Amino acid sequence: MATARDAVLITADELALRRNAGEPTAILDVRWELTRPDGAEQYASGHLPGAIYVSLDDDLSDHSVSGRGRHPLPSGRDLQAAARRWGIRRGVPTVVYDDWNRAGSARAWWVLTAAGIADVRILDGGLGAWTASGYPVETGAVTPQPGDVTVLHDDLYHGALPTLSAAQLPDFSGVLLDARAPERFRGDAEPVDPVAGHIPGARNAPSTAALTRDGLFPADEDLTRLFAGAGVGGDAPTGVYCGSGVTAAVTLAALAAVGVQGALFPGSWSEWVSDPTRPVATGPD
Repeated sequence: MATARDAVLITADELALRRNAGEPTAILDVRWELTRPDGAEQYASGHLPGAIYVSLDDDLSDHSVSGRGRHPLPSGRDLQAAARRWGIRRGVPTVVYDDWNRAGSARAWWVLTAAGIADVRILDGGLGAWTASGYPVETGAVTPQPGDVTVLHDDLYHGALPTLSAAQLPDFSGVLLDARAPERFRGDAEPVDPVAGHIPGARNAPSTAALTRDGLFPADEDLTRLFAGAGVGGDAPTGVYCGSGVTAAVTLAALAAVGVQGALFPGSWSEWVSDPTRPVATGPD
């Protein structure tokens, strides 16, 4: 029987079985790091067979949008054109992967799912899990046949997945998780945004805590215990933010894997502090 985890994640072995059986699967390589946002060079040097490179900054964000943080969500219209360019087709599953803390793949999973594209899953463990299992990689670019997928939602801020806005947060009665590193949450250090600290009332739940040392999502019971420790559970809604809406998607994927649907604050901390009248808290939660 399929589980919530099965709808979000796919293992390297499962993906290899699909490929060996000749089952059509679109594979997207979404390499991104905060200090190395362009992963095209790393993609070209070795990627899953048939994988298409996706730029998080260019294709999964729209930097022409102002006031929505450092990585504003793209429009569904632009995303549909990109998805067709990547070869995504109706009725064909999509697998997304990366090579750093599941950030790029989780962002792709969230954006594509919010747009209404069905059956998108994250490769658990990313590229490392694939190569550790002895599966092959190939070099160079891949040019797919054009896809025909149709995006159902043009405004991803009000798409198929729940979101929170900055205006809603002061009255948010649920559990608000901050997925950044503890030192950024406390306000000890802020290497990216102009103001340090966190949204008042938020609880720190670093996205990296939802991964094992090998970059895999932990067992369901471990994830459930982790989130329960942050106050998630019961009927209270859960919201998640990070620096700019990227690594928060890792936490949202982990929540979804154990059957909890969290809401993303897409602009996250970078949007929150763009208005100097909004309150800021520092120190531990």
